[in-house]
Amino acid sequence: MQNLYIAATSSTPEVDFRFDSHQLSLRGESYPENAHAFFGPIMDAVQAYLPKLHATTVTLDIQLAYFNSSSTKVLLELFGLFNKAAVAGNYVHLNWHYIEDDETILEFGEEVADDYTALDFHPCAMVG
Repeated sequence: MQNLYIAATSSTPEVDFRFDSHQLSLRGESYPENAHAFFGPIMDAVQAYLPKLHATTVTLDIQLAYFNSSSTKVLLELFGLFNKAAVAGNYVHLNWHYIEDDETILEFGEEVADDYTALDFHPCAMVG
């Protein structure tokens, strides 16, 4: 499967999905005008990738300083897909990076961990 890289813009995150090494990361801010248009190809790639996994360890690095409500909805769909993959026997390690004083981002990550319990959630505080 071909890796997916999308450079960050002022309103969209960097997407660096290295499917060949099972290292996937989102970094930056996410408030695109149309979240489904931006995330559509990403979701398609993930949906093509996940069925090929068999007892595989996948690492998700999420480092989003800000995301709007439409991005939130798509991110939750994405985490749902990875949760299903974990339930199916894969190991999904979610590194949730946040600035140590940003309680909003940390709390969202903790909600993800509570809602998608098959994900191995690791909060990673960064000095702001």
